Amino acid sequence: MRKGKNTIKLKRRKKLKNNENKMNFEKKIKELNINLPEAKPPVGSYVATKKTGNLLFISGQISIDENGELIKGKVGKDLSTDQAYEAAKRCGLSLVAQAKAACDGDLSKIKSCIKLTGFVNSTDDFIEQPKVINGASDLIASIFGDAGMHTRAAVSTNSLPLGVSVEVDAIFELD
Repeated sequence: MRKGKNTIKLKRRKKLKNNENKMNFEKKIKELNINLPEAKPPVGSYVATKKTGNLLFISGQISIDENGELIKGKVGKDLSTDQAYEAAKRCGLSLVAQAKAACDGDLSKIKSCIKLTGFVNSTDDFIEQPKVINGASDLIASIFGDAGMHTRAAVSTNSLPLGVSVEVDAIFELD
């Protein structure tokens, strides 16, 4: 990996076999007491996931709480940064659920998370979008470890579908 002041340095680790990866990812999900939500089908004219070559693209996942209710509102007005962080974390959970479904339930097929793009429905003067999208980034890194370290964009927007607070999409690399 290129050394630079804005690049995260990762330790070299012995490559794990697919079964070891799967056990580690699944074990980590269990250790973290994470319950993945159901991978929901899209509600429009698009697909939830698309594989091309060894890449898995996951469509934007919107903020939905554990009861299936939309997490709505404008960050900086209706939600605090901390509340929006939790909403982004919920988006991250949906990303992992979609990835698992796309890999036929086998997380060992995930080699790494390449990129997350997060959109925050926020007020004009709100400037903490990166802190909000850390909710999804931190979750992905906690489950996938070094393989979860990714590039990212955190973007402010004046509106999101159905009035939700956060939406995050992802690109994963597959083995």
